[in-house]
Amino acid sequence: MRLTLIQTDIEWAAPEANLQRLEQRLTAAPQSDLYVLPEMFATGFCTSPDGITEEAEQGTVYQWMTRWARQLNSAIAGSVAVRERDDGSCRNRLYFIKPDGEVHYDKHHLFTYGGEHEGYLAGDKRVIVEWRGVRFLLQVCYDLRFPIWVRWSRNSPFDAIIYVASWPDTRMVVWNTLLRARAIENQCYVLGVNRIGTDPYCRYTGGSMLVDAYGKATEAASGESSLTATLDLEKLRAFRKKFPVLADRDPF
Repeated sequence: MRLTLIQTDIEWAAPEANLQRLEQRLTAAPQSDLYVLPEMFATGFCTSPDGITEEAEQGTVYQWMTRWARQLNSAIAGSVAVRERDDGSCRNRLYFIKPDGEVHYDKHHLFTYGGEHEGYLAGDKRVIVEWRGVRFLLQVCYDLRFPIWVRWSRNSPFDAIIYVASWPDTRMVVWNTLLRARAIENQCYVLGVNRIGTDPYCRYTGGSMLVDAYGKATEAASGESSLTATLDLEKLRAFRKKFPVLADRDPF
């Protein structure tokens, strides 16, 4: 499978401008099976949902993702601030949109340090989506710090983990370390997609990467850039068979 990680700047609370920027990036990128965008790619990471949420599964950003997935005949993943129609609750929702439908995951570990828990509700379900033969576990930013939440098991197997993020430059050592740790301990690929630029609170320097099960990383260039790479499932399966770490894991 070929995938493209899009590392981009995000204009604060300006969906139209951000979607126009991303259209240029998608058009310029190599044809891929999957395109992954950062956390809250249309607005920036707004811990207060006031004025930036859209109606779940109905809004402008959702429709934009759906249109581009069909146009590219590929999947597009990225998180969006949404408001539920039935109860008005807000979620930091990671959409994985295919040409023929979507799957979504609601961020489980809300970033309490930044007040995200005051405006959003946490999701309570792990979500794995299969796309063109690859099983992806969906995760958002702060989830990266919690290894038990993403632990591989026979009842919940996966081949790769997707982390979409707005991870500030002051904590990049943590980002770089934990992406590799999640790949090594779960013997899987890890896709980490971070933004660049600034918002009213933080500065971001990217660091997007694809990590293999050995912990070896292919990294995006600094600044606004894209990383296109290939997932080799045969190689992954051979490694898991040769060195069966997962069979010796602790049960949870």
